[in-house]
Amino acid sequence: MAPDPRIAVCPGSYDPITNGHIDVISRASVMFDELVVAVVNSSVRKSRALFDADERIAFIEAATAHLANVRVDTFDVLIVDYARRLGAKAIVKGLRAISDFEYELEMNQLNRHLATDIESVYLMASPQYSFLSSSGVKEIATFGGDISDLVPEAVARRLQEALAR
Repeated sequence: MAPDPRIAVCPGSYDPITNGHIDVISRASVMFDELVVAVVNSSVRKSRALFDADERIAFIEAATAHLANVRVDTFDVLIVDYARRLGAKAIVKGLRAISDFEYELEMNQLNRHLATDIESVYLMASPQYSFLSSSGVKEIATFGGDISDLVPEAVARRLQEALAR
């Protein structure tokens, strides 16, 4: 009998996906048999998304097409409930700075309270992406700055269209 597959969930708003996200997803993909990039459909923590879920999914699928064990989905329930539904045993998150750590520590403790069977796995941001955030990219794009080395090309084009209105 084959062992249970190691499935992990990598949740986020991905509004939009950045090269930092892609770095974490790529690194996590080698650690698990299957990695589900889970796009939150309605966040209580963040303002309304610039891109709808379908467009965010398309960006992520294009950016991760080279990773055979990565798939993209949406969720709108507690992340631990979603992970259980998939049979995932881990939630993967990237950490950039102390502010990320403080928030993620709190989320980890709440998730552990709800689901002791699901581990949280944290990957430190690669140095070149330690400053990178979706909100920062949107701000740069809003003022016409160059974001070509911060996001995939299709995302950069689409951001310029969306924010030029």
